[in-house]
Amino acid sequence: MVSVQVLYETDRSRHDPIVVLERRLSDGILNLSSSDYSRLLINGILENREKIDKIVAEYATAWPINQIAAVDKNILRIAVFEIIFGGDVPYKVAINEAIELSKIYGTDSSPAFVNGVLGSLMDSSTLVSKA
Repeated sequence: MVSVQVLYETDRSRHDPIVVLERRLSDGILNLSSSDYSRLLINGILENREKIDKIVAEYATAWPINQIAAVDKNILRIAVFEIIFGGDVPYKVAINEAIELSKIYGTDSSPAFVNGVLGSLMDSSTLVSKA
């Protein structure tokens, strides 16, 4: 997914995320709808990064946010954005997508970690009404 690649690159290199996104989109690998959704994700995550990271830190209790692998952290950022801020994505879809992305981009332990963090988030009383 382009959004994971953009967020990862910007975390690791400090490149401007909008420039990185537009460069990735100029490759023409995504259709217009997918390109628009990637822009929505990146812009939404950038606008809400502090809140998203606070949520990730709250539910990834075994790891401080700065010690979570960059790939896992960015997959979690996308999922948390979709679950909490995105609105249109059913939470089960967001979680499944995050787990699948972690299988592709993460380590062998990434899917279990991502699933555990997002499962804890969904178990929280603050999301019961939205779920």
